[in-house]
Amino acid sequence: MADRLTSRGCAVTLAARDGRELDRARAKLLHRQPRARVRTAVCDVREQAEVRELFASADGDCGGVDLVIANAGIIQVAPLESLRAEDFDDAMRSIFQGALHTALEALPYLRDSPGGGRLALISSVGGLLGVPHLLPYACAKAAVGTLAEGLRAETAGSGVSVTAVYPGLMRTGSHLHAEFGGARTQEYGWFSTLAGAPLVSMNAQRAAERIVRATVRRRARLVLTPGARAAGLAHGIAPATTTRLSGVAARFLPGAPAHPQGMRAGKDIDPPRGPVSGTVQRAGSALNERAADAYNERDRDTPRG
Repeated sequence: MADRLTSRGCAVTLAARDGRELDRARAKLLHRQPRARVRTAVCDVREQAEVRELFASADGDCGGVDLVIANAGIIQVAPLESLRAEDFDDAMRSIFQGALHTALEALPYLRDSPGGGRLALISSVGGLLGVPHLLPYACAKAAVGTLAEGLRAETAGSGVSVTAVYPGLMRTGSHLHAEFGGARTQEYGWFSTLAGAPLVSMNAQRAAERIVRATVRRRARLVLTPGARAAGLAHGIAPATTTRLSGVAARFLPGAPAHPQGMRAGKDIDPPRGPVSGTVQRAGSALNERAADAYNERDRDTPRG
C-alpha cells in the first residue's frame, strides 16, 4: 500500500515496532521509486502516546496528514484448546486497539486536511464470520470492522471519510510471522498452503491498488477476493447455516495434541514432510514464499521455506 501511495506522489510515513524492518521497507520502496518521499517512525500502535507522537511528527515534517491506513496486527493459528485468554488479549491490543489509537489520533489532522482527509481500517474476512483456528484474529478483526463502520457514521458531514476493508486470503508472506499453536507443523501446513493458493488468495500488489483506490474515492466498504465476498454474503443471508458449515470445516483441521506446546512463529517451524503433505504444502506456498521476499516479511535470519 505504501508503494501504491508513493506512485501517486504521496509523501509516505511508515510506522512499525522494528527499526530494521522499517529500514528494509524504505530501501525496497526507494529501489522501485528512487524519487519517492518515504520517512519511517518506530512506533508501537498498542501505545496511544506513541501514536500521538507519530502523527505530530508526520504533521510537522510533511505539512499535514491527508490519508491514513491502519493495518498493524498479528495472526494466531491454533485450535481453541491450545489458546489462552492472553492470546485473545494480544490480538485485541495489536489489531483493535492499534486501529483505535490510530483512528483517534489521526482524526484531528484529517479534519484539517483540505477537503477532508481519508482513513482506512483493515479488517478481514475473519471480521465477517468466525473462522475456526483463527478465533483471536477473527474477534479482533470483527471489532475493527465495527469501528470503521461506526466511525464513518460518526464523521458523516465532517468532510472526513472512513473506509472499512475486508480482505480475504492475501499472498503477502504472512505465514512466516503468523504464530502457530497446537499441532504446530500441521497448522502451519494448511495455513501457508491456503494463504498462497492462486485460486483462493489474491496478489498483494493488486489488493493494495484496490485498497488505495477505494480509500482515495472515499468508498464506505471494500471486500476483496471472491471467496471473502461469498462468505460475507452467505453469512449475511444464512448465518446459522454458515456457522454449521464452519463447524464441518473445523473437523478437517488439525486436532489439539494431548500436551499442547506454546505458540511459535512460522519462520521457526519446519514445513510438513512426506510424499503427499510436503508436496502439496510446497506447491501451495511457493507464491507466498516469493511474496515474503517482495513484501519485507523475510529478514536475514529467516530462511526460505
